[in-house]
Amino acid sequence: MARFDVDWVDAFADRAFGGNGCAVVHGGADLPLQTCLDFVRETSLVECTFTGPSEVADIRVRYYLASREIPFAGHPTVATVAAMRDRGLISGDSIVLETGAGLIPIRINGDEIEMTQVAPTFGATPDPELVAAAISLPVDAIIGQPQVVSTGLPFCVTLLRDKAALKAAQLNVEALAKLAEALGAPGTDMSEPFLATLGGETGQGDTFSRLLLAPPSPPEDPFTGSATGAMAAYMWKHGHIDAAEFVAEQGHWMGRPGQAKVGRVGTAEAIEGVKVAGRGFVLMRGTVDLPDVERG
Repeated sequence: MARFDVDWVDAFADRAFGGNGCAVVHGGADLPLQTCLDFVRETSLVECTFTGPSEVADIRVRYYLASREIPFAGHPTVATVAAMRDRGLISGDSIVLETGAGLIPIRINGDEIEMTQVAPTFGATPDPELVAAAISLPVDAIIGQPQVVSTGLPFCVTLLRDKAALKAAQLNVEALAKLAEALGAPGTDMSEPFLATLGGETGQGDTFSRLLLAPPSPPEDPFTGSATGAMAAYMWKHGHIDAAEFVAEQGHWMGRPGQAKVGRVGTAEAIEGVKVAGRGFVLMRGTVDLPDVERG
């Protein structure tokens, strides 16, 4: 066993119990895979991060679901930087993170943490019938063509006609498996559609979203920073939002309101990066004892 400092941070929120929680294990980047997966399961969070030294950036960050390691995630990035700043590990107003999706520049403006996600890639356009079945909605609830978009982590971005459809959506895991197969995704835990509507839940918001999750993750993600970047790129590319900056909201219906400021680098026709900014509230600080060797 080895002892690590750990912080529990509510990301994309400026208060306790808002946004999306993430546990940050400082210095744990070299822990065995199973230890990291077990830790995520123990917390009942969607994702956790483990940090370590980097030869190409200021720090290395590894991201884990309960089921697998992933290259990048948005709310854990905000959480990691908020935790490091709270511990005095960041002295300036900028830092660069080494992630599985590449180098992620961070700017800190007061309490706001802004990440610049990598330039979007636009991938598969699945049959809307498959997507509709996966979220238990009629196909006419979907506006336009769903598309897989990645700014570091791929999501099947799906625009819904209104909040009534968004609220009615329910994950059908059996139908989701068919969508995952059509997308060539590694599993149902990496193929859940990111659902968005135009119009926020508060007077400040321009979009509102949900991400329904497959087991072994919790049933729904309170705020999804990486998917917000992918959604923004989709909105710009397909002409659903003209403004180069807007406010994305998520989690309010779960009692965990979250908000991000989103902006693009480049034009809508040639997006070079997506800026996603939010705050992080450090809820708990402590230590954790974790197995640091593979177990048979």
